[in-house]
Parts: sequence; structure tokens; C-alpha cells
Amino acid sequence: MHNLLEKVYQTNSLTKDEIIYLLENITPEDREILYSHALKTKQKYYGNKVFLRGLIEFSNICRQDCLYCGIRASNAKVERYRLTPGEILGCCDIGYDLGYRTFVLQSGEDLWYTAEILGALIQEIKKRYPEVAITLSIGERRVETYQSLFASGADRFLMRHETASKDLYEKLHPTMHFEDRQACLSTLKDIGYQVGAGFMVGLPGQTFADLAEDLRYLSEISPDMIGIGPFIPHSETPLGTEKGGTLEDTLVMVALARLLIPGSLIPATTALGTLNPQGRELALKAGANVLMPIITPTSVRKQYALYENKICGDDKPEDCRYCIERRIQAAGFEMDLGRGDSWQFSS
Repeated sequence: MHNLLEKVYQTNSLTKDEIIYLLENITPEDREILYSHALKTKQKYYGNKVFLRGLIEFSNICRQDCLYCGIRASNAKVERYRLTPGEILGCCDIGYDLGYRTFVLQSGEDLWYTAEILGALIQEIKKRYPEVAITLSIGERRVETYQSLFASGADRFLMRHETASKDLYEKLHPTMHFEDRQACLSTLKDIGYQVGAGFMVGLPGQTFADLAEDLRYLSEISPDMIGIGPFIPHSETPLGTEKGGTLEDTLVMVALARLLIPGSLIPATTALGTLNPQGRELALKAGANVLMPIITPTSVRKQYALYENKICGDDKPEDCRYCIERRIQAAGFEMDLGRGDSWQFSS
């Protein structure tokens, strides 16, 4: 195990079999070594900086029916909402005043927002705030739509690959196709977006081999951003009674992602903060370097429930901003309010 931990630290590579062996045999002491290696690797590329992104969850309407997701199309108990372009711009105004220079526009797969509507919105944000980066997280669209939004000024696109195991992917996503997901990520990269991928840890039926495949896939596509969070069950889904993923297992995957794709940006996810009050800080100490405070209006924020008991539901945007700044400093890191482009993109 010591040799494997040293190998991944020195070479930023492991075979799939080596990853499986590591996941099967890692001890609490090994984990601490792994986290230390990941932290040093992050510091080599990004120093002590933690980048902030203002997150706007602008619609919880979704055409897909993923088995784990609280806003899946079949969940009739969700109170649906859709922010107007004007309301989204209002969120950007608030976020800009709080210092954010990246906005993440995230939604379910809501086709009401056409390429024309989103394109006009992106152009207006860029006109008001030319120096900001715009990240989209809106799911699967046509190639022409991705091209049009990039031409309008979108900089980045987040789309978790969810799992790199075809069988598991198709069990969990009855309305979607494994090959389509990976083709979208490839297309986004070809167009010129900074691309984010990622996966959940602790999904029902997920094996160590599946997790090793996730890391191998990420190493292959070398994304600019990697989102890794625990599976947290939602009671109004088919997986509502399943056991969730753990903080410890998720931190191991965050640290391995940092070591295998060292120049990537890795969020300390809100889901980790939901599992443990110190979850996000622990992720920062295990190689993560991004936080995404929510600037969604509090009037609709609780309806964007991909999983249950999500933290920060009642916090005003300014509360989130200053709470996160204090948390970053208390954990021994330094907040950076710049655009925060990925190392591989900016180099």
C-alpha cells in the first residue's frame, strides 16, 4: 500500500487494478497519507487558494428520470419553479456585488430555456460583467446548442458523467444512454469549453471496480473540473430506502482524483457539508479547491432538492458568502474571488 500511495503521488498514475487494490485495502492511517499527498499536490498547482463560484439553480424542471434524483420527472411531489431571465440576472447582480467572478447556471433538463433564450441571457451577463466566467450545468443538449451557447460567451460546462460503468449507468438512468453522455463531454471539450465531469460515491450496486473505472475515465479525458459527491438518498425516488455513500469513501475519491488529474479544479461539495458539518473543510484538506455558495433566491431554494436535508436552505446570499469565507480561513486556506480558471486551461 505504501508503494502505491508513493507511486500515485510521484507519477500521478495508477492502473485500474492498483486502484481497486488500494480501495479494497486502505486503512485509516493510509487515508491520512493519501490526504496529505493530495493536499501537497493541490498546493503545487494552486497554492492555498480556494476559488468561489456563485451558484444559481434556475429551474427544477427536468425531462429525465434518474433513479436517485429528487427532481426527476416522475416525482409528482416536487413544487416546480423556473426563474425568468430577469430573475437570473438579478441573482448575478447580487453575486457580483458579493465579489463572485464566476456564475454557475444550473438546472434540470428544462427545454423551455432554448438556445436563443440562454444565448441572450449569457450575452447580457457578459455585457454587464465582461470579466466574469459563466459556467453552464444544464445537461444533454444538441451539438448546435452547445456551439451556440459557447459563441454567446459561455466559458465552462459542468456535466457529471455519473458513472463510467455502462451497466450501472443504464440501470440508474432509464431515460438516457451511456454513450450519449460520454459523447456530450467529448463534444463540449472539442468546442472549447472548460469541461467538468464527475461521479457519485456509494451508489447502490457500485463496486470498487466501478469507482476505479471512474478514475480511469477521468484520467483519460483530463477534465478541467471534477465534481465528486456522496450518494444521498431522496425518499421520493426509487432509491429512497437505500444506504447512502459515506464521507470517508468520498474523501478518498476526491484525494485520488487530485493525484491522478493534478491540474483540475475540484469542488468541496455541499453534499459533503450535508453529511458532516466539517465535510467541506475535510475535502479542502484532501485536495479540493472550489466552493460554490448558493445565490438562488431563498423563495425557491428548497425546491431544488436533488437529495434531502441539503444545508443552507434558508441562508441569504450574503450569509453564505461570509460564512464560507470564515470557513476557508479557519481551515487554513485563502479565498480567491477571481475567475479561477483551471491550471491546464490557463497554462
